[in-house]
Amino acid sequence: MARPRKPLLSRARIVTAALALVDAEGLQALSTRRLAAELGVSGPSLYNHFTTKDELLDAAVDAVVAEVDLSMFADGSPWPDALLAWARSYRAALAAHPNIVPVLAQGPGRRPASLRLADAVFGGMVAAGWPPAHATRVGALMRYYVAGSALGSFAGGFVADPAVYRPEDHPDAYPHLGRAHLLAEHRREVDEGAFDTGLRALVDGLRMQFAQLSGQPSG
Repeated sequence: MARPRKPLLSRARIVTAALALVDAEGLQALSTRRLAAELGVSGPSLYNHFTTKDELLDAAVDAVVAEVDLSMFADGSPWPDALLAWARSYRAALAAHPNIVPVLAQGPGRRPASLRLADAVFGGMVAAGWPPAHATRVGALMRYYVAGSALGSFAGGFVADPAVYRPEDHPDAYPHLGRAHLLAEHRREVDEGAFDTGLRALVDGLRMQFAQLSGQPSG
């Protein structure tokens, strides 16, 4: 029997194509017609796997979240170490797909991988001794921070033209930005360094709160 000329359509193949399209051109580029063209199929055939665009976006978001390592919440790691390792893994997954982050930021909804992530973080904090209400806040705080950091690049927001920072009509307008044109060249180093600086500050602050809640010395 001759093999089909095109790969069989599947949920996984559709999600991969949708995520690639969003990565390349943004959320606004995703439509049934465009995705079907990318896959070389008819539009209606997609509805055999996803009945709505929102359902497809949920699956694409969950595919990204499924890449996040959660093992640190089950391997006995101290909760500060677990939060640090998880947040770094979480940001790496989101930073690889920044255009999907606005959908992810809406919350886990009915997405299985997203719910597993929320369950692991909350469960890990409660098991470590955080009161449930505070554990919920910790999870929310970390998600705000990680998702926000993945939405864009601080360093990438500065253009590489030195003249921008020393305009002819007002050369002293930005006296402290004389090397700002170099930031984009070191985008990864700057952005990851900034994320890690903030992450450590957050976790250090949480250590102090935890000590206060548990009646331990904070020093």
